[in-house]
Amino acid sequence: MGILVDGDTKVICQGLTGATATRLTERAIAYGTKMVGGVVPGKGGQTHLYLPVFGTVAEAVSETQPDASAVFVPPDKAAAAMIEAIEAEIPLVVCVTERVPVQDMVRVKGALEGSKTRLIGPNSQGVITPDVCKIGVMPERPHMPGRVGIVSRSATLNYEAVDQTTTVHLGQSTSVGVGGDPVYGMNFIDCLKLFFADDATEGIILIGEIGGTAEEEAAEFLKSQNSKKPVVAYVAGLNAPTDRRMGHAGTVDVFGGGGAADKIKALEDAGAIIAPSAAEMGTTMRKALGGR
Repeated sequence: MGILVDGDTKVICQGLTGATATRLTERAIAYGTKMVGGVVPGKGGQTHLYLPVFGTVAEAVSETQPDASAVFVPPDKAAAAMIEAIEAEIPLVVCVTERVPVQDMVRVKGALEGSKTRLIGPNSQGVITPDVCKIGVMPERPHMPGRVGIVSRSATLNYEAVDQTTTVHLGQSTSVGVGGDPVYGMNFIDCLKLFFADDATEGIILIGEIGGTAEEEAAEFLKSQNSKKPVVAYVAGLNAPTDRRMGHAGTVDVFGGGGAADKIKALEDAGAIIAPSAAEMGTTMRKALGGR
């Protein structure tokens, strides 16, 4: 079945009429995602891609009862868009916007507290249950329905894990990009809980990066679990210099803190199987599943 999205998930797009949102919404529709409308302030009452456009999220919720919202809004307005969706009680919000100010995300995190909303992102490639539903910017190929859940801070390495699990004929149950920013919504633990409870997921690939403590926290969580599902982990940045941001805003190893080596050790000590390299995530998972 996968997690977070399925064939019945109804999706709206905040910022629908923008060029990027238009292109990716067209692809989502072609993939089979049930897009039911869009939200663009000042453009309520119009149509775009044969979808109704609403001026506010509240209006879109009243008319279409969406299960999810895809946020394609510029960085300076992204926090307001996420908060609007949270206040409208949309169950899942996926924000692909990069460079959302950290202080803005602190306000978003405050709005999430006690709410009915799960947030993926920002700076996320999105979520996909192959051949069923996709929300975000990930390519349709090489995703293939299958047995491996993938959760990653890195979009590029996420796609690499997808390609490898498809190549070894395992496929994916659901793939989630939690995003590469320092402050974000769903984390590794949130996704691990869902994957452990999902009957369609037989193994999990967790892809981390330098910076922050998300991997260490995931390791502590794994120590408390009795699940027989194997977790294969890969942490990028083993040879990254300290005190320098490496790509994502959240990937900064400050004076030895948040380094890859410590994260790898924590995950290994917690029972995760460490992939020897980024090129061996798929084969490592296949071995973990008994070569099936």
